[in-house]
Amino acid sequence: MKQVVKAMVIFLAVIGINKTNAQTQQTATNILTPQAFAAIVKSYHPIIKQADVNIAQAIANITVARAGFDPTLYVQNSQKTFTNIDYYNYTNAELKIPTWYGIEVKTGIENSSGDFINTELTNGQTSYVGIAVPLAKNLMMDKRRAALQQAKILNKQSTAEKQNTVNDVIFDAFSTYWNWVKEYEVYKVITNAVVVNKARYNLIKIAFRQGDRPAIDTIEALTQLQNFEYLQSESGVKFYNAGVALSAFLWQANNTYYQLENSTVPDTTWANVSIANLPLPVQDNIISTAKLSHPKLRIYNFKLQMLEVDRKLKFQNLLPTVNVKANLLQKGNNAFKNFTWGYTENNNKFGIDIGLPLRLSEGRGTYKLAKLKIQETTYQQNLQVQEIENKIRYYFNETFGLQQQIKMYESVYTNYQTLLRAEEFKFNAGESSLFLLNSRENKVLEALQKLIELKTKFFKAQLAIQWAAGLLQ
Repeated sequence: MKQVVKAMVIFLAVIGINKTNAQTQQTATNILTPQAFAAIVKSYHPIIKQADVNIAQAIANITVARAGFDPTLYVQNSQKTFTNIDYYNYTNAELKIPTWYGIEVKTGIENSSGDFINTELTNGQTSYVGIAVPLAKNLMMDKRRAALQQAKILNKQSTAEKQNTVNDVIFDAFSTYWNWVKEYEVYKVITNAVVVNKARYNLIKIAFRQGDRPAIDTIEALTQLQNFEYLQSESGVKFYNAGVALSAFLWQANNTYYQLENSTVPDTTWANVSIANLPLPVQDNIISTAKLSHPKLRIYNFKLQMLEVDRKLKFQNLLPTVNVKANLLQKGNNAFKNFTWGYTENNNKFGIDIGLPLRLSEGRGTYKLAKLKIQETTYQQNLQVQEIENKIRYYFNETFGLQQQIKMYESVYTNYQTLLRAEEFKFNAGESSLFLLNSRENKVLEALQKLIELKTKFFKAQLAIQWAAGLLQ
């Protein structure tokens, strides 16, 4: 009878483990896979959606900057009548068309009448077509062109900033996800241990009543059970709190927060992956890719492009102002009527503006500041390159080290299992005590929890490599 009861202890323990696994599968109506989690975060997380707004704002800024090149229609009218005297009546309707290289083309119709009109004006109706050309300052670059070029660069920069935002959010989200996975696996292990020890405690009580086990064994079994029930409660709280933390990344299409249900569990297919034999990416290849495409470095490239546009604009302050204006005049409302080169010699309006600050203090100062800003940003970019490379190497070392530790600890876990089975055999044969059997069981559970922690750390370290390289998109 004694041997039968002992055999039943082991048999029911195994049944208890299988029963718990079956209950877990039935209770867990929702499984959150990493792929589904990533899709939710990318689609609905407010920070990522805010980055989309920034891109839309950058596009709107391009439209604003293009306004500097919009054709403009002006109508000016001025008249004066006093004591029944028609002093003057002046009307000018003008269409001005800016072009890319600072040249402005304009055409219009002037109508002047009155007894005291300005002597610079022509009495009656006059039409004209003209051009204004900067020959030095503002010829190669001006504020309008600089604003449009910088707006276009800013649009590209905002796209890179979104990629960097996605990279950071996905990293934070999956770091939380793998912590949730770890807490779930630990909770599942402790729950299995509770089921096993409940069955063992009940059978030990039966054996005690039948005189096959001493009373102290019931206390030993109960203490072990109570310890695991405490650990189950503790790990359950950690698992549910990990779910609360994970919920911070779960949003819905209508911008409402979603609280993860306690019945939702992570996908466990990762547990079947042979991490010890999993090939790692080539470190130098990852570093080379990061130097070319990391969003942070691309942001610095766009900043430098914008600063280069600003440098060209500031350089214009070192040049003299030489603006030439020429108009072709014609009586009536058709400026091109009777157009011949000989006709233009006697029907034109010409002017030139020349100016140059004698010390060029502002021009020299602003230009120097623009160059220094480029130099400062270049230093920052170089520092960022080194920081990215160091992070990649750091996480590569961590990933490699965890892979080796998992390989060793899998062997440790297997050895503890072997010792537990041997202790069970000795216990069934009456050559061991329940205390030693519980000690062996505790070691197996500790090793399993440690193995779970190492495996989830490994996946987080792999994720960190991709994050450090800016590849989480």
